[in-house]
Amino acid sequence: MKPSSRSHQMPQNRSNSQPRLVVFGDDWGRHPSTIQHYIRGLLSSYEIDWINTIGTRRPRLTLADLWRGLEKIRSWIALHQSVALQAAGVIRIHSPIHWPSFHRGWERKLNRAMLLHSLREVLERPPTPTAVITTTAITADLVRAHPHLNWVYFCQDDFPAWPDLDSNTLLSMENEFLPFMRAIVVVSDQLQTRFQRIGYGSSILTAGVDLRMWSNVRRKPPPPPGMRPVATFWGSADPRLDVAICEAIAAECELVIVGPRGRVSPRLLHNPSVHWRGAVPYSQLPLIACQTDVLVMPYASTPATLAMQPLKMKEYLATGLPVVATPLPATQPWANAMDIIADPVEFAACVVRRARAPLPASQKLAREQLRDEGWEAKSQQLERILVGSAAASHSAPTEKPS
Repeated sequence: MKPSSRSHQMPQNRSNSQPRLVVFGDDWGRHPSTIQHYIRGLLSSYEIDWINTIGTRRPRLTLADLWRGLEKIRSWIALHQSVALQAAGVIRIHSPIHWPSFHRGWERKLNRAMLLHSLREVLERPPTPTAVITTTAITADLVRAHPHLNWVYFCQDDFPAWPDLDSNTLLSMENEFLPFMRAIVVVSDQLQTRFQRIGYGSSILTAGVDLRMWSNVRRKPPPPPGMRPVATFWGSADPRLDVAICEAIAAECELVIVGPRGRVSPRLLHNPSVHWRGAVPYSQLPLIACQTDVLVMPYASTPATLAMQPLKMKEYLATGLPVVATPLPATQPWANAMDIIADPVEFAACVVRRARAPLPASQKLAREQLRDEGWEAKSQQLERILVGSAAASHSAPTEKPS
């Protein structure tokens, strides 16, 4: 084992005849993301090398960042382990050591040397990957060192506009590797428009939903008179949350926030009606849904939220619970399946009203569209894009049109 990398090895009985995918993404299994759900749908057909990466936000002297740093160190020094994923297959997970910043010249050179050294075998080992999927621009130097591979950019969010990240560095590295991408996949119209403006075409793949996972959610009885309803948000708590709306909800309800907590307003941290549950295993979310009255998505309107496709949105709808959200491009296509409100006072009033009444029949009917949003069909759409880009891999890398 090379000292600069650690990986969870696959059992030896894995078929060597399967095609291979290499994926650069967030830590596998930590907080299931859109790309993780897509790849799960391909596990039975592909040998997967998943590479855990880190962002470009410099760590702060906080307990959360210290704990996250310890998590990464543990992943770097972990010995061989197999990761089984129910009956779907197994996946080889790599956690290459790299510095949590690419901003300065020496930081980028250091990361380039470490990543090229530790991942050479992954990228060059036969069979040649059908595709190398990257969800992050920090792979720019790897892309330039291996331009012959079928690189595919899966852009889940507008990361140059993401709060607390090194936007300028990400944007610069993204511009460097885009000419080498054989395909670009985005999750929203806004992201597609962003790439069109700089001369690149893309395919849109929105998030799906595991309907079976949420099928056992049962709505609890409405709160009796005098008892405050429970409103729940799950996901990363960070500056994307609309503080005024969260405060309005907390004035009328108990607001439960489940998930990792980043930089949030002190007004929310010190509000006695805002309850921070922290991160929980993904499998516990249906149980949490059974304990709430209304699910909320109180995002502010920012460049980051306008471009995102929240994974939780279709999960919320699949629970059968009332859902109240702010107006974003991602929520508009589902406006007939939930309540979309921008004003904080009206938002909170709607939460209370929905908590004490049955789900409107019109919203229940609109949610029937979820039957066409399963992850299996979504994964097949991604596979067609990967195979199509691989078929053209003998040609020169895609260049930016003049």
